[in-house]
Amino acid sequence: MIPLIAASCWEVFSRYVMGEPTFWAFEVGYMMMGTHFLIGLAYTLREREHVRVDFLYAHVSPRKRALIDAFTYVVLLMPLAGWLTVALWDKVTKAYESHERTGMSAFNPVIWPFRLVMCAAFALLFLQALSELLKCIQVFSNREKAE
Repeated sequence: MIPLIAASCWEVFSRYVMGEPTFWAFEVGYMMMGTHFLIGLAYTLREREHVRVDFLYAHVSPRKRALIDAFTYVVLLMPLAGWLTVALWDKVTKAYESHERTGMSAFNPVIWPFRLVMCAAFALLFLQALSELLKCIQVFSNREKAE
């Protein structure tokens, strides 16, 4: 967060005090904010803090919650995160090989590091969803042992 805050503060100072906006602050800002948001996906899943419709979920047994979660991970989250990881990896390699740049300002940094962060974030989300799925399976196996 410190680079994001520093870039934003410098941009405000430069624009309003010195009357000369920067070429780089916007690009640093969106890359830093995007990085924090994307890396936060897997962490938020681990902490079980994603937005959820609780009117049904909160009133069912842990086994049914595990079933709902497992369905969500297998049908929605893991395929989407896996697909995005593979697709973004292709974009990372192409951007690296071609030295692709953002083209949004005179700063014009290479884009492959940010795309690599995006790819890694979805790979981490996939792995965290796999971990959560294993926890759901554990709920089912513990239930069967108790019966």
